[in-house]
Amino acid sequence: MSTLAVVEEILRETASPMSVREIVERAGMRLPSKSKTPDTVVARDLSMDIKKKGDTSLFVRTSPGRYTLRTLASGMLDGAAVLRSAAPSSIGALQRKPAASAPPPPRSRDSDVQGGGFAS
Repeated sequence: MSTLAVVEEILRETASPMSVREIVERAGMRLPSKSKTPDTVVARDLSMDIKKKGDTSLFVRTSPGRYTLRTLASGMLDGAAVLRSAAPSSIGALQRKPAASAPPPPRSRDSDVQGGGFAS
């Protein structure tokens, strides 16, 4: 059984977003990887699946390091008025990183500065 199949099974059982650490703890020996850092393997596999498949991925990132199944996430957004008012209105918005801030204004040159000497 693949890593993502195990993760899918666990997320279906819990029916709520989980951190990678929580997923690994629940999975235990079911994970096919014998890596010394199973958290890294699970996080990488989930991230790559979401990146490659986009909206067709079974998984969705609800916040940094927390994942759930796409079907459960859409049910949470549709069914809870509190979430609807506080959370983004689409699952796609949950996956997006905030846009980079505007670059700083250009620095002034010495020739642009008026009266640029010390007072005597």
